[in-house]
Amino acid sequence: MSPKPPATPRKQPKQERSQVTVEAILSATAHILTENGYNQLTTNRVAERAGVSIGSLYQYFPNKEALIFALAEQHANEMVQLAKQHLEGLSDRTIPEVLRQIIKAALAAHAVNPKLHRVLHEQIPHSEVMKRLDQAKIENLLQSFLAQRSDQLRPKNLELAVFMVERTIRALIYGAMIDHPELLKTGELEQELTLMLSAYLVKS
Repeated sequence: MSPKPPATPRKQPKQERSQVTVEAILSATAHILTENGYNQLTTNRVAERAGVSIGSLYQYFPNKEALIFALAEQHANEMVQLAKQHLEGLSDRTIPEVLRQIIKAALAAHAVNPKLHRVLHEQIPHSEVMKRLDQAKIENLLQSFLAQRSDQLRPKNLELAVFMVERTIRALIYGAMIDHPELLKTGELEQELTLMLSAYLVKS
């Protein structure tokens, strides 16, 4: 059996012109993926949509998997950067205040192209692509903050507590995004989620 072709980009763009080409290719990939679905995504369709030759596309992306990999990485990086903007300067805040900011950060991150986020989660085969999306986790930020407040925490297992809080936030926001998007606009979900997680984390 021949080895599976690599899913990573073939080379990184260094010149401005190359970066513009790659951006056009990834934009075309996102458009086709969200409008037509994973099964309709082909390198030929992407090249045509991006206005580049198939040869130019293959200079950077050897196959469909590499396109998806790069797009997921770009999407995750955008989510991470936006989340970090919401989480600066929280060292002197209370646990409920920080929880609320983390929830705000997660809401803002999931608002980055929600249609693409949904497609990447639902249609793409579970592979390295989905691991890339895991870069958007807030576990490290939450763990470093809570570690400094261990005397205030009800749970004894910090790693487990961080896991439960992060997964609860992510699951409920994603569920609302799919089934009740109106909840993401009123602030009610943010408020109730903060209260629920504060009751779990903070000693009474």
